[in-house]
Amino acid sequence: MSTTTETTTSPHDRVAPAAPAPAPRARRPRPQVMSVTPAAVERIKELIDKRGKPTAGIRIGVRSKGCSGMSYTLEYADGQQPMDEVVETGGVKLLIDPKASLFLIGTEMDYAEEKLKTGFVFRNPNEKGRCGCGESFHV
Repeated sequence: MSTTTETTTSPHDRVAPAAPAPAPRARRPRPQVMSVTPAAVERIKELIDKRGKPTAGIRIGVRSKGCSGMSYTLEYADGQQPMDEVVETGGVKLLIDPKASLFLIGTEMDYAEEKLKTGFVFRNPNEKGRCGCGESFHV
């Protein structure tokens, strides 16, 4: 004995064809963590040229140190780390330590030669204060 079942479909049971997925939005370029003045670019180039060995760039970081709590660090970078923020300008590459990125957003790095003091100067809008000697800061 065989049984036959009939199924009927109503217009409400029909499935509409799937709409095409929207195209992904183009991402806007991220702004650089910090900017570098032409004087600082020239000094960085001089330092890298004097080093006498291949250099990936200059690594910039922030370390707990000094009267106010934090100070900037600069060192030669032999290679780029996977999480480094990269700032390329004027033919030099700055590698920003990922732990320092939040402290450096919006910072301008300059190089100044004065009568009693010569060196890199950081103008950081995140600083809340500096120590009297100018070697450290706090946010």
